[in-house]
Amino acid sequence: MNMNSDSQLFEVMKAKLYTGVICDTLDDLGYREQAMSEHVRPLQPDLVVVGRAKTILAADVYHVHEHPYKLEIQALDSIKPGEVVVMCTNQSVNNGIWGELLSTAAAMRGSTGAIVDGLIRDTRKIKDMNFPVFCKGIKPVDSRGRGIVIDYDCPVVAGGIRVHPGDVVFADCDGVAVIPSVVLEQTVELAVGKVERENNSRKELLEGKLLQDVFDKYGVL
Repeated sequence: MNMNSDSQLFEVMKAKLYTGVICDTLDDLGYREQAMSEHVRPLQPDLVVVGRAKTILAADVYHVHEHPYKLEIQALDSIKPGEVVVMCTNQSVNNGIWGELLSTAAAMRGSTGAIVDGLIRDTRKIKDMNFPVFCKGIKPVDSRGRGIVIDYDCPVVAGGIRVHPGDVVFADCDGVAVIPSVVLEQTVELAVGKVERENNSRKELLEGKLLQDVFDKYGVL
């Protein structure tokens, strides 16, 4: 599949693919643990996210630091167009570490969405923005004195999956899949082919053909 840029490849992915077929394809390639936890859910299920991972690492704290937002601001200001924020909070339930202003800052830098393995706030305003955010829950309190960004552009574990900067995140109403950057083009090419076989299978099933016969012909379920 000859794609001259991430943007072209991501357009194809957004138009033709979904998390189920991506995970099936990664299974076939030997990457069987690439779906984040079922607890990481979309704020708006009709929105789809695809982009390179911009990783951010946070941890709980129990006092107010002198500069509580220093690395958080640096991380947001360094976002590149087409990146998806992937925030690891070490499974914190201490604060709503992501909210409307961070969503606005990310969107204005060209981010296509945020995956927060933790809690968020300002959900009404985020929905009004149509900025895709996935999270584990909602809590209205600020991170100051409760959580702090300690690093970014580093490997993180989010939703139980190790994510490296530059891996590709694809998220929709069924969940979040992480495609290792080394198998991106191969995954997309194979997944597009699988979707075409699924479309043919659906057509023949709607014509009344038996599932066994259709499976024997196309090899997909």
